[in-house]
Amino acid sequence: MPVIHRLSDLLVNQIAAGEVVERPASVLKEVLENAVDAGARAIEVQLEQGGVRRIRVADDGCGIARDELALALERHATSKISTLDDLEHVGTMGFRGEALAAIAAVARTSITSRATGASHAWCIDGSERSLSPAALNQGTVVDVADLYYNTPARRKFLKTEATEYAHCDDMFRRIALSHPDVGMQLSHNGRVIHRLPPSTPAARVAALMGDDFLQQAREVSAVGGILSLSGFASLPAYSRASRDAQFFFVNGRYVRDKLLTHAVRQAYTDILHGNRHPAYVLFLELDPAGVDVNVHPAKIEVRFRESRAVHQFVFHAIRRVLAESGAGRTEPQTSPSPSATHAQGAGFGVAANTTHAASANTPSSEQQSHAGARPWPQSMPQQGRLAMDSASRAYLDFAASAHTPVTGSDNKVATAPSTTPATVTDHDGTPPLGFALAQLHGVYILAQNRTGLVLVDMHAAHERILYEKLKTVLDGRPSVQRLLIPAVFSVSAKDMAAAEECTEVLSAMGFELAPAGPQELAVRSVPALLANAPIAELMRKLLEELREYPASEVVTARRNELLATMACHGAVRANRQLTLPEMNALLRDMEATERADQCNHGRPTWTQFSMHELDRFFMRGQ
Repeated sequence: MPVIHRLSDLLVNQIAAGEVVERPASVLKEVLENAVDAGARAIEVQLEQGGVRRIRVADDGCGIARDELALALERHATSKISTLDDLEHVGTMGFRGEALAAIAAVARTSITSRATGASHAWCIDGSERSLSPAALNQGTVVDVADLYYNTPARRKFLKTEATEYAHCDDMFRRIALSHPDVGMQLSHNGRVIHRLPPSTPAARVAALMGDDFLQQAREVSAVGGILSLSGFASLPAYSRASRDAQFFFVNGRYVRDKLLTHAVRQAYTDILHGNRHPAYVLFLELDPAGVDVNVHPAKIEVRFRESRAVHQFVFHAIRRVLAESGAGRTEPQTSPSPSATHAQGAGFGVAANTTHAASANTPSSEQQSHAGARPWPQSMPQQGRLAMDSASRAYLDFAASAHTPVTGSDNKVATAPSTTPATVTDHDGTPPLGFALAQLHGVYILAQNRTGLVLVDMHAAHERILYEKLKTVLDGRPSVQRLLIPAVFSVSAKDMAAAEECTEVLSAMGFELAPAGPQELAVRSVPALLANAPIAELMRKLLEELREYPASEVVTARRNELLATMACHGAVRANRQLTLPEMNALLRDMEATERADQCNHGRPTWTQFSMHELDRFFMRGQ
């Protein structure tokens, strides 16, 4: 029978290397973390053949004493923790004390180090464990060559040089992002790739993520008790097809945590287009005792003691930043390039008015007579020289006929006679989105604000306004508009069954349906906000979605998706001619709506062209 025996130290380390040293990037991670823990202020990385041939990391940290060099290559030998209490409050990047031993077991490794105050440096060979004097000004140099030279089976699992280098580059970027105060340099096959001097977090993010990311992101800064979140989260317009631009750090350590990823993803609900992914660089700081970093050999995963509290904190912090409507800022900035103008508009960033649907939208007695005929409540602050009384009346007239077909018009550029001045000379009275000038092809609104030209997609903007108001209204008791003549439409047997099964759900949303025949339904009441929507089209879409999900799930998880469908079908359609007061009323409502920069599908609702951009395009002054 097999005999139980003790494994050799080399084999134990080689087994451990299977967990710790997955590829060259894993080696680079462990060595870089050691350099950071040593207090290095400058780190230089040299790679050859994607790190498979060689990884050399030099730092100017505190170094390793001669008598401790051999111990540094032993398993579970570390200077970073001594007791269980140290482990529960670990504040260093590394602490397990097995990385160097595992690396030395599968690669030709040498460590040259000069401890602070030592007369000269010492070098140790990872295989022979022999010490010899060496020349080094300060710090430590770890040289790892021929990875997996003695375990060829594992080497076969490595990818091409380009792939392994890409992983190393990504690992370098993670460490560099989390420690902007450390100067870092990366070279590959003799060519310098990154040269990063010590800098501010914003400058380091710009250097590694690109200026375009920084220009199209919003700064995150939130504190709640022992938790703090900082960094940058991209606007939806800067979304990506993959997750390659997502960096989350917990106490300076890069992590891939499902809880944190879910919190961020949830914050982008309603504003991210399709299957796109947000880009972000976020730093979560908390008491080390509140997070367990010892749940994964590579320390890539963590476990929070109060996971729900952390999730909610991150979710609300990001959502609050993204909810700030760019339309409400009083000091818009100049866009850096015409190719990214929609992000410039979305990047104005102010605190949105989250209570406008309550007091500001209380209609007057005259307006209440129109309440059943307008697609959304109106709040029109008195701003500038705009004649808001006439605008209000004109706006309500527009709302009452927002879905009537337009005939006999080529819809080139629609302008309407109005006593409202299109150009406002008093800059202090100019709203952020300015005042309307004209309508283009029945689709876009052209407006002038203090910095230049604003272009608004009226359907997308109205859709977002409706959606946010529907969410607010549904949280209470929705205002219902009873139809004078019920809207009757034909349905399939499945739709008829869905309508019967989901009667309570539809009633809670403000719809009253009843059978009008074997395959017909009659809609007798609708939410007041959707009184002028195409009822049959809207109801067929809602019933289609209700068929696929249980009613209980619709009320909770899918409620917002249904509201988005309602808003999309209820929003004003293209080719609807608007007067200037009507357009101005829409602009004011955008300024008072959260997340007005994107429609419910994540598309931008408006963009800004500054005078500087227009002058540059037409070469004025050149």
